[in-house]
Amino acid sequence: MGEKLGIVFITGGNRGIGAATGHLLAEAGYQVVIGSRTGEASSSPGISSVRIDVSDAGSIENSITEIEDRFGPIEILIANAGITRDSLLMRMSDADIEDTINTNLIGSIRLARRVLRPMIKAKSGRIVFISSVVGLLGSAGQVNYAASKAGLVGAARSLTREVASRGITINVVAPGFIDTDMTASLDESTKKAILDTIPAGRYGEPSEVAQVIKFLVSQEGAYISGAVIPVDGGLGMGH
Repeated sequence: MGEKLGIVFITGGNRGIGAATGHLLAEAGYQVVIGSRTGEASSSPGISSVRIDVSDAGSIENSITEIEDRFGPIEILIANAGITRDSLLMRMSDADIEDTINTNLIGSIRLARRVLRPMIKAKSGRIVFISSVVGLLGSAGQVNYAASKAGLVGAARSLTREVASRGITINVVAPGFIDTDMTASLDESTKKAILDTIPAGRYGEPSEVAQVIKFLVSQEGAYISGAVIPVDGGLGMGH
């Protein structure tokens, strides 16, 4: 593979979209580090791992310091870690609201803040927030999740106005229903109901989301910032 293209940190990188992205970028020649709550190592060669809880500021600081000590400054951040705590709002606990927003939104903002200084110094960097079509369309039973994912759009666009002149791009990828562990656990009637709403008539593959992320972090994506790119088979119709 030759010289490494850049140091990439992917949170929630041990499965699904994060794992597919890590594999693709490592294969392309990037130095990839994945982060997860367990610190589980990747099965793909050439990918390192760290333990991180993105809802905890101290854990973010410790894990990124570890990466910097081992490999150098992070040049590409893919904030992919997320959780769901679904329920109708009237039945939703404070913990369900706070845990979801702390992990999905506040954690992503803290991660971005932590990696920005070296990027500004280098006058180069890529940040990709992984949102969801739900953050743009809404979904009954997911007020907390949708709010956390919608918040990433405002964060990315505000941050673009702050640092785009320093050669740093911040973008949002908004997947629809992707064939992951979460969708695999659904019962057949639920799967059919979901498929009926997707114009493409199928679930997306994690690799299809990974390809979009790969483009955004490449040199070819250098003039794209503050964008929201749906990967959803037409479900959100670009919203």
